[in-house]
Amino acid sequence: MTNDANTLFRPQQVPSTLASWLLMTAILVAVYVASLFTPPLLDDVDAAHAQAAQYIAQTGDWVTPKIDGIRYIEKPPLPYWIIAGLYRVTGAENAFTTHLPNVLAMLGLTWLAWLWASRAWGARAGLYAGLATLTSIGPFLFTRFIIPEAILAFLLLAALYCLLTGLESNRSSRIYWMWACVALALLTKGLIAPVFFCGAAIPYLLLTGQWRRWRALKPVTGFLLFLAIAAPWHILCGLRNPDQGHPVGNHPTLGNVHGFFYFYFINEHVLRFFGLRYPHDYNKLPTLWYWVLHLVWLFPWSLFLPAVVAAAWKTRHKWLQHLRQDAGQTVDFYLDNALREDVATYVLRLKFRVRTIWLLSLFTAFTLLFFSLSTNQEYYTFPAWPPLFILIAGVMTGIEEQRSSNGEKPLLSTAWLSGAQAAFAVIGLLSAAALGWGLWQSRNLPYVADIGTLLAHRNVADYTLSMSHLFDLTGPSFAALRLPAALAAIALLIGPAVGWFLRLKHKHLAATISIALTLTIFFIAAHIAFDRFEPMLSSKQMADTIKQDGTPADTVVIYGEQSAASSILFYTRDFFHSRPARLVLPRCSQDGEGTTLLWGSCYPDAPDIFLSQNQLAGIWGTGERKWLFAQDDDRSTVEQLLAGRLYPVQSISDKTLWTDRPLQ
Repeated sequence: MTNDANTLFRPQQVPSTLASWLLMTAILVAVYVASLFTPPLLDDVDAAHAQAAQYIAQTGDWVTPKIDGIRYIEKPPLPYWIIAGLYRVTGAENAFTTHLPNVLAMLGLTWLAWLWASRAWGARAGLYAGLATLTSIGPFLFTRFIIPEAILAFLLLAALYCLLTGLESNRSSRIYWMWACVALALLTKGLIAPVFFCGAAIPYLLLTGQWRRWRALKPVTGFLLFLAIAAPWHILCGLRNPDQGHPVGNHPTLGNVHGFFYFYFINEHVLRFFGLRYPHDYNKLPTLWYWVLHLVWLFPWSLFLPAVVAAAWKTRHKWLQHLRQDAGQTVDFYLDNALREDVATYVLRLKFRVRTIWLLSLFTAFTLLFFSLSTNQEYYTFPAWPPLFILIAGVMTGIEEQRSSNGEKPLLSTAWLSGAQAAFAVIGLLSAAALGWGLWQSRNLPYVADIGTLLAHRNVADYTLSMSHLFDLTGPSFAALRLPAALAAIALLIGPAVGWFLRLKHKHLAATISIALTLTIFFIAAHIAFDRFEPMLSSKQMADTIKQDGTPADTVVIYGEQSAASSILFYTRDFFHSRPARLVLPRCSQDGEGTTLLWGSCYPDAPDIFLSQNQLAGIWGTGERKWLFAQDDDRSTVEQLLAGRLYPVQSISDKTLWTDRPLQ
C-alpha cells in the first residue's frame, strides 16, 4: 500500500457516540425542554387544539373532539390523543404537557437523523444530521405551538427508514413497522401522509428494481395492519357524525350540512388543496417566497446546500451506479477497491448510501413540489427538512474527511465549506450590527412589559400566514427586547467568526460544532424574546382575572372567532365546569365569515353559543355577570353597541376585557 493510499484511508477524527449524544442532549434540553415552561398556551391554534385534547381527557370521548362544545373534526386525532393521554397521566393541563409531544418528536427526529446518517456516511455525518435537526430555524420556530408537523415528520422519516432497511436486510418486522408508521402518520395529518410516502417509495422501488420483490413488502398483511390502525377512527367518526342538521343557505359545500366523510375527505383535503375549502381561512405564499423562505427555515445549514447541489452535479453521470441489486459486483469494481480490507462491507455501505440519497431526495422533491401547488402555510414542508439535513450532513462529511473511493481527487474541495462558513460569519456580523443599532436606538426608551402596546398592526395577508405578526415589530418595541437582543448579538458576532477561523485552520469538526453552539445560544435568546410577547400572544392573564373576580355561574362572551381568545377558554374550562363561552358570530352563516366552528355548529345538538349583536345587547347587564372579550379591531363597535354599560376590567396589548357591572 502506498503512502498516498495510507493517507487516504487513515481513520479520520470522529466523535464517539457518547460524546455526540451528550452534545445533542445538552442542546435539546437548552433549546426545547427549557422552553416548555414559558410562555403559557397561546391564542389561536395553540390553545384551540389544546381545548380539543382537554375535552377528550375530561370526557373520555376519543372519537369526536370538541372546542367550546362544538364538534371539531378538521384534523386527525393522534396529536390530540397524545396530549389528552399526558393530561390524564400527569393530571396537569398546562403548557408543559401540551407542548411535550413536540419535544419528544424532535428527540425522535434527532435520533433517527443521527442513526440514518451514521449508517450511510459514518459517525461524523450522524452528529451533523442530529445537530442540524436541533439547530435550524424552521424546526425551532414551528415547535413553539401545537401543530402536528414534527410528529408527522418523525413518522414519515421512520417509515422511509423501515422501507430501506427492511428490504435491504429482508426483515419483515421492519416492513410491518413501515406500514404502522404510515398509518400513524395518516392519523396525524390526514391523507397527505400516505401520498407523500408513496410519492417517494414508488419511484424508488422502480429505480432500484426492488418492485420485483413486492412480496417482501407484505402488501396483504401489511395493508391489513395499516387498516387496523388507521380505519377504526375514520369509521367511528363517520358513524357518529353523519349527514344531518339544517341547510346552510345555498352554499354548494355546506348546503345540506354534509357529514364527516364529505367534510373531512373532500372539504378538508381535496378542496383545501385547490384553495376551495369552505370557509376560506387559509392563504398561500407567493411562489418566489415559498422557495426562498426554505433557505430561512433550513438556516444556517442551508448555507451548505450549494455544496450539495455541486456534489449532485459532479456525480450526475453516476446517479444510477450502485442503485440496483447487482451494482458493485463486477470484477473491475473489486479491483478498483482492492486496497480495502473488506470490499464486501464497503459495497453494502455504498449501496445503502446511494439508495439513501435517492429515497430522501425523491421524498424531499415530491413534498416541496406538492405544496408549491397547494394552499400552504410556512411549516407545511416540515417533513422534508430532516431528509435535507441528512443529505447536507453526508456531503459535509465527505468534504471534511476528504476521502474518495479509489484514490482519486476528492469530489469537492474544502473551499465549499469555507465559503459557507464565511457567509455565516458575514450574516452573523450584519445581524449583530443590526441588533446593536437597535439596542443603541432604544437606549433611552423605557422598558414596557406589555410589548403588544408598542406593535403596529399591519394585517399582512390578513394574518392567515403563521409568520404575519413579524411585520408588526416597531422600533419602540425593541426596548422590551434588550436582554435577548444583546445575547443574540454577542452570539452572532463571536460564534460565526470563531467558526470561520477554525474552518480556515482545517479544524472542521470544531468549526461545524461551533455553528450548532451559536444557534443554540441564539435560540435561547429568541425564546426569551418570544416569552416577552406573552401579553400579545396569550390571554391567560385575562383568564386568571376572570377566575379571581368571577364566579362559576358567570358567562364569557367573545366578540369574534373563538380562536381570538382560545387561551381564555382553555384556562377557564374547569372554573366554568365545561360550560361553553358565547361567541358574537352569525350561526351557520352562508359565507362562513370568521368561524372555524361552522361545520360543527350546524348539528342540531350543538350548544347555542352564537349571539347576534342585538342578542348581546339584550342580555348585557341581565342575569349573572357577563365578561366580554374583544380585540382592538372590534373595540369601537363594542363601545358603540354597549355604550354606557361597559365596565373596563383589563386591557392587554390589542385586547380588552369588560364586564357588565362594577366589580365588588
